[in-house]
Amino acid sequence: MSAENSSSGSESTPSRTPPSFQDLVRDAMRQHKHEKESEAHQIFRNAAGHKPKGVIPQTVNPDEETVPGIEHPGSTGVIYCSDRAMANGFNYANSHEWANLGQGAPEVGPIPNAPSRPDSIPMPVDSLEYAPTTGVKELREAVAHLYNDTYRKDKASKYTYENVCIVPGGRAGLSRVAAVIGDVYTSYQIPDYTAYDQVLSAFKRLVPVPTALDIKSKYKLDIEQTKKDIRTQGLAVILASNPRNPTGQVIKGHDLKELVSLGREGTTTILDEFYSWYIYPEHESGYGKSISAAKYVEDVNQDSTVIIDGLTKNWRLPGWRVCWVVGPKNLITALSQSGSFLDGGANHPMQLAAIPLLDPARVALEKVALQRHFKAKRDHVLARLHDLGLDVDLPPSSTFYIWLNLAQLPEPLNNGLVFFEELLKFKTIVIPGIFFDINPAHRRNLFNSPCHHFVRLSFGPPIEDLDRGLDAIGLVLKKAKRNGSANFGHGYV
Repeated sequence: MSAENSSSGSESTPSRTPPSFQDLVRDAMRQHKHEKESEAHQIFRNAAGHKPKGVIPQTVNPDEETVPGIEHPGSTGVIYCSDRAMANGFNYANSHEWANLGQGAPEVGPIPNAPSRPDSIPMPVDSLEYAPTTGVKELREAVAHLYNDTYRKDKASKYTYENVCIVPGGRAGLSRVAAVIGDVYTSYQIPDYTAYDQVLSAFKRLVPVPTALDIKSKYKLDIEQTKKDIRTQGLAVILASNPRNPTGQVIKGHDLKELVSLGREGTTTILDEFYSWYIYPEHESGYGKSISAAKYVEDVNQDSTVIIDGLTKNWRLPGWRVCWVVGPKNLITALSQSGSFLDGGANHPMQLAAIPLLDPARVALEKVALQRHFKAKRDHVLARLHDLGLDVDLPPSSTFYIWLNLAQLPEPLNNGLVFFEELLKFKTIVIPGIFFDINPAHRRNLFNSPCHHFVRLSFGPPIEDLDRGLDAIGLVLKKAKRNGSANFGHGYV
């Protein structure tokens, strides 16, 4: 970790050369045994929906297929980890005793110099009716205005309400989009947002085509290689988070412009931009700036660029379930139709309450306050990890996640699932890296996953929760140093 990222101001330590994707796979195969010999991995595989698929001969699990024709899709990483935490005593009544560094949510309370938090929701009689499946027109107009004001002041082509669809959460937005995509090859990257695994599994018309991102290139998507893959593999859709969950990196500038340009060449680009405000500048002039593909769209109705965002992360209102999809207006018509049978639309009163929150002047204050507060938390967590001997290969420049490599720890603590299970004993939750190995068929031996050695830590929670979780990590490491690793990897509830 560099001195720049350390709250102690100490001199920077020599950086380790991070292992490549191939190095990680070879290391896993050389040092570890099969997942069948790991208790933590067998608990994972025995959870509904997580058994390998497509195995020949095909078998039916009677514990899962209790209703004919029903298949468990598998849970997202956060849900699986929450279930395991509950098996170890976690519940929402005692959640203050736990450190939840797994939940992908920001703290929702007041932060310094930010506008006041919403504390009441008006409910006019009309709001008790269903809202349109595309959302309340006034909110759609507010979203379009915010994008135009922030990213498109110099553009002739402007977004209107017809380019915006309001959806009840980011996953609902992804599902609506996936439901209207035809039989196409869909490009995705490893590692990326855990819910993409379920989307690609559930919507069978999307044929998944993976691209492994390499830490040596800072998990950067190779745009030129992507263009070649479009020509040689016939990729029709590219799905990616930007800024990227879980690595905390971001596509910006020329690279983002080139990625958006693919939408003018016959390929649809779907960008999950939920962390677009979580950009951590190194200089004072950088505060208040955010990232969006909207800046590089030429014609809002011709460029096949789809943006998904909402109040969940940037506005720190995950409980509101008010999000949006921005794209060509013919896409919005299709999303209205898919929403009519998938989710029925977002909450009507919450949509009305969201309108004043999108005022550009208020947003400007929110951005600066958020970036200062979360950058301070990032630096605090990086400094504490450094003190624990856990320097981060690639500190995050965006999001509120740290992609922590455990490869230097002794076996079996050096794999994410075991590390996660051991932390549960100390009332701390993290997310094992394998959940970000988007692997819809679930065929790969988990020990061979390039994400096997990693966990994702969230610095979204308040600082006291972060310290409680970091203390727990320190206790696990002390236990390993004092007693060796023989007591790890077994005895789980």
